Amino acid sequence: MKVAVLGYGTVGTGVYEMLRTADGLEPGPVLVRKGKACEPFMTTDIGAVLSDPEVGAVVEAMGGVEPAYSYAKEILSSGRHFVTSNKVLVAAKGMELAALARSAGAAFLFSAACGGGVPLLHNLSVASGSDRILSVSGILNGTTNFMLHAMQSRGLDYAAALAEAQELGYAEADPTADVSGMDAARKILLACAVAFSRLPGEGVDCEGIESITAEDAADFMGRGFICRLIARGVPVGDTVAAYVEPVLFGDGAPERSVAYNSNMARYEGKNCGPMVFIGQGAGRYPTASAVLRDLSCILEGRREMMPEGCVSVRADNSRELHRYYVRTNGPIGDELPIQETLVSGPAVRAVTEPVSVRVMHDYAASVRSEGGNIFYAALEV
Repeated sequence: MKVAVLGYGTVGTGVYEMLRTADGLEPGPVLVRKGKACEPFMTTDIGAVLSDPEVGAVVEAMGGVEPAYSYAKEILSSGRHFVTSNKVLVAAKGMELAALARSAGAAFLFSAACGGGVPLLHNLSVASGSDRILSVSGILNGTTNFMLHAMQSRGLDYAAALAEAQELGYAEADPTADVSGMDAARKILLACAVAFSRLPGEGVDCEGIESITAEDAADFMGRGFICRLIARGVPVGDTVAAYVEPVLFGDGAPERSVAYNSNMARYEGKNCGPMVFIGQGAGRYPTASAVLRDLSCILEGRREMMPEGCVSVRADNSRELHRYYVRTNGPIGDELPIQETLVSGPAVRAVTEPVSVRVMHDYAASVRSEGGNIFYAALEV
């Protein structure tokens, strides 16, 4: 099958290189921006892709919603298969593209959009057909994991850890999507859609790592914990709980062993039990390998990952309860029940009674709206 590629950046380059040696696949035209076509196989015209009768599938590695969405509609309407690594596109337009693919008899696969080379979505898609998935979670952002590992293993402060991540190419010049938790949130949306047939469009609570300090790390490590940024999705009635937040893990947790910029994804099935995957969640070849896996699945007859009947829902995090480690620069309000005060003074450190994710995230937002500073992390012992 001849495969065209949209985009020739980090992922697109890796996909094109791997297509040259892949069984049953061969590279077709590559769409690049105007002024960037410097090789015979490159084109700046999407029409050159759509008019090539030998192209049976197209890989999108451009990023963003537009023009990727418009191209995807044209490609699927022509009956060609569409594979993407673009989590933003799938989160925003995945249900529409899945419906269009079904009506055209084409495939729409996107396992590279969550976890890079870690085969979370691929395995969820297969498992959910014969098992009931009870939960999905993981360390789904390598940038923040690298930074947290650096702060905890080498005592770096936040600014130094971010600067090193940027120097090594793990963080973008604008790292907002990573450090705010938004990148991990987009990925857990896709995992919920594949695992539970529910795509949360609103109500997803998201707390990143911007508030953690070297002093925070030293304190909770002295108490035997390490911190990781965790995304979670759980079915709740007709909807899901879906959220991202720092989590402190005690001894024995597999998350403690996930170092540097690695990812760890896990799900639990009613019959299969817990399944854990660890590997590179980004990068040229790990992500390209996931794209090639999708293309190989198409050759074997697989056509979809977004289940038919998937619906858009508002996430409900009011029933997900955790104890939280909290540090503030002032008194903790009465709306947050405290189980134990660890440190008193200008910086208050405490552990809460079990409270909902919704309550904790709302409380932190209220503290910040009044000019306060807060770091919090769920306790998982």
